Amino acid sequence: MQPDIPYRQTHQQAPDEWKLEQGLEPARLGIRNQSSIQINTEPHRLNPSDHEELKGPDIPEDPDLDVQDERPGWKGYVEWEDYPEKKAKAHQRFSRFTFPPPPEFQLESLPATNPVLEGKRWKLWHKAIGGVLDQVPQISWETVLKEKHPEMLHLLEFPYNGEAPKSLLIKDYIMPNELHFVRNHGGIPDIEASAYDIRLDGLVNDPKTLTLADLQNESLFPRVSKLVTIQCSGTRRFEQIVEYPGEGDEMINAPWAEGAIGTAKWTGVSLKKIIKYCGGLKDGAKHIELYGADTYFKGGQCMNYVVSVPWSKVKANEVMLAWEMNDKPLPKIHGFPLRAVVFGYIGARSLGIQIQEMPVSSAIMSPWNKEVVVHDGEIEVKGWAYSGGGRWPERVEISSDGGYVWYAVPIENLSPKHKFAWRTFTGKVPCDHEGWTELVVRCWDNSLNTQPMEVRHSWNWSLHVTSSCHRVKIYSVNAKREATRKRLREFDEHGQGFTPITRPTDFVPMSLEEYEKEVANVEPRDVDD
Repeated sequence: MQPDIPYRQTHQQAPDEWKLEQGLEPARLGIRNQSSIQINTEPHRLNPSDHEELKGPDIPEDPDLDVQDERPGWKGYVEWEDYPEKKAKAHQRFSRFTFPPPPEFQLESLPATNPVLEGKRWKLWHKAIGGVLDQVPQISWETVLKEKHPEMLHLLEFPYNGEAPKSLLIKDYIMPNELHFVRNHGGIPDIEASAYDIRLDGLVNDPKTLTLADLQNESLFPRVSKLVTIQCSGTRRFEQIVEYPGEGDEMINAPWAEGAIGTAKWTGVSLKKIIKYCGGLKDGAKHIELYGADTYFKGGQCMNYVVSVPWSKVKANEVMLAWEMNDKPLPKIHGFPLRAVVFGYIGARSLGIQIQEMPVSSAIMSPWNKEVVVHDGEIEVKGWAYSGGGRWPERVEISSDGGYVWYAVPIENLSPKHKFAWRTFTGKVPCDHEGWTELVVRCWDNSLNTQPMEVRHSWNWSLHVTSSCHRVKIYSVNAKREATRKRLREFDEHGQGFTPITRPTDFVPMSLEEYEKEVANVEPRDVDD
């Protein structure tokens, strides 16, 4: 007889191959080529480069590129748009170095850290340019720690991207400044109010430079206040990432959950009034360009962050230059001493296919995904609803069975209506069944727009504008049932927690006598012919 061969010699499968087969480590998967062409099927690896390797503390100075503060009282501000030669030198300096690739955060698990992602490339880009930009990442992080709530979820350390946790997001429908989300594209400049001014030129008939004191002079410009919700177009991006990953730049596509949205009372002056003070626009002018004070990097180029809004939006008095946020001076992290607020547009306009107005959307803040909910036949659901472009949530509906049966949230359980602000809600939905179920929320706005049912219906490569019905899987435990109450008591009596629900019980749930009695009441396994 042939002797037994040890198992370890007969089983040659790699120890982690099961993970690859099941898609648990997709970043390591190559291409399965079933085409007639020859291509490289291996996953991408960073290739060696002839360029000089960038090492954080060892970057040599460049005498031809002297990046300093442009103006007194403006720390961290570098003007790029008016100096094309300086931009060209910065690009040449970039070309000398090899920078690390973006971290993989979609096809691999997110690190259990806060901040979740570091933004190492962006830090090194600032260090490579040098001068005043060298310390911008550290100064910006110190500002975050000083001005934001200690429980903020830091998605990206630099440029800073952060949102409030669900437990605090809708505690008040007007959000405290320290909890309002931040989506930065660069550092946080430190500008003194007394040194600040704004330049209006281009296609205005009478170009002017106005100080902050000029803008706050009510004999020139009437002061206005407005309750406005600002939302990042990446809100709820994580739902797309989980199902169908897309473009993976950690700054462009940070893994936002439901907290990249915030409502505040903004005080300032209408941009329309300021342009009128400058003699209006010249014929043919269609857009207003807004220049930020932060340095932005794209495609190896240095620039100031610049966006535009249509003149029609400005003419409607829906663009404000604000200096107060919730009756307080703007925090540095939100643009002190002055920022633009564009009503009903995505946050990137407040400073391919352009994104302006956000579609109708809503999200569940409580319960949380995969949470065990013990209830008495009804589940309480809390969340927010919003629609961009001057539309507002008119009706919010909740389902406890994955979207088959819907229950409207009573009007009295919705926060007040505002043209450019969200509405928070609390509603109870019947849930008789037990086990895994799916809570779903959808919103109808005043134009009768509603949300796609599935995330796939609005998926896009850039992972923007996640507006599908928000779905939260929970484990339902209906304590109105006597058998359920009995089982919960057994857990308490034996000192075992009910969660995690996947853990087997440490106690025998049924005695031998109970088991025999149960079996005696069961029909035979076989049937008679």
